[in-house]
Amino acid sequence: MADTPIAVTGCTGRLGGRIARRLAAQGVAQRLIVRDAKRAPSLPGAEVHVATYRNRDALARALEGVRTALFVSAKEAPTRLEEHFAFIETAAAVGVETLVYTSFYGAAPNATFTFARDHWATEQRLREQRFSSVMLRDNLYLDFLPMMAGEDGVLRGPAGHGRVAAVAQDDIADVATAVLLNPREHRGRTYSLTGPESLTLDEVAAVLSRKLGRPIRYQAESIEEAYRSRARYGAEQWQVDAWVSTYTAIAAGELADVTTDVERVAGHAPMSLETLPLT
Repeated sequence: MADTPIAVTGCTGRLGGRIARRLAAQGVAQRLIVRDAKRAPSLPGAEVHVATYRNRDALARALEGVRTALFVSAKEAPTRLEEHFAFIETAAAVGVETLVYTSFYGAAPNATFTFARDHWATEQRLREQRFSSVMLRDNLYLDFLPMMAGEDGVLRGPAGHGRVAAVAQDDIADVATAVLLNPREHRGRTYSLTGPESLTLDEVAAVLSRKLGRPIRYQAESIEEAYRSRARYGAEQWQVDAWVSTYTAIAAGELADVTTDVERVAGHAPMSLETLPLT
């Protein structure tokens, strides 16, 4: 094990957990920063520290002596930016040298997808610090596409004929692991992570139909129809806005471009929807 551990946040989630397991397989010492110690994965060479992003004292203790940290974006919430800024400020105060942040593809102050604006604001705050940062701008998760279809087999939303270059979480994890193992090679970089192809939701539905062995179809909605069809969930307005803007961002072409960043950093081609294992 290396003397200086890598701090890993989000390790109880699907992406952070993948990254933590990859680091453990490489024999890397880690500090797993979690809200609930009982949910932390049991990994060789890993210490568990309980802290939230806004609990600055506990977070400072968890990050003390750490040079490199994986900063997984906080759960979607109105207070998300407050949590992000608190984490960044604490990391800067204790002397972390490199933060690797899981951002979103096309992060911008005027992005159609509402949460991409939060990611842009977080990136800006990171760039204001003395330490180095690496932005991993993940496209929509390829793993998420099957979950977009309802129980009736309909994938509905106001995406029009737009395309999405969705990326597998395993490929993101491979990129993040490569960066965390050699942070000096990547400091100051922004990587836009996509799959190998850009698909319309009609094409997504056709692939899922073949792979799942049941009919899946895409139903284009107007924005008004999208809000009405999601009203039954009783979610807060900010959450519904985010759900709908996922599709309108596709319609606007903001998630369409394919990059080679996964292959360049991870050393292998990214998975497609055809090759993604479905469980």
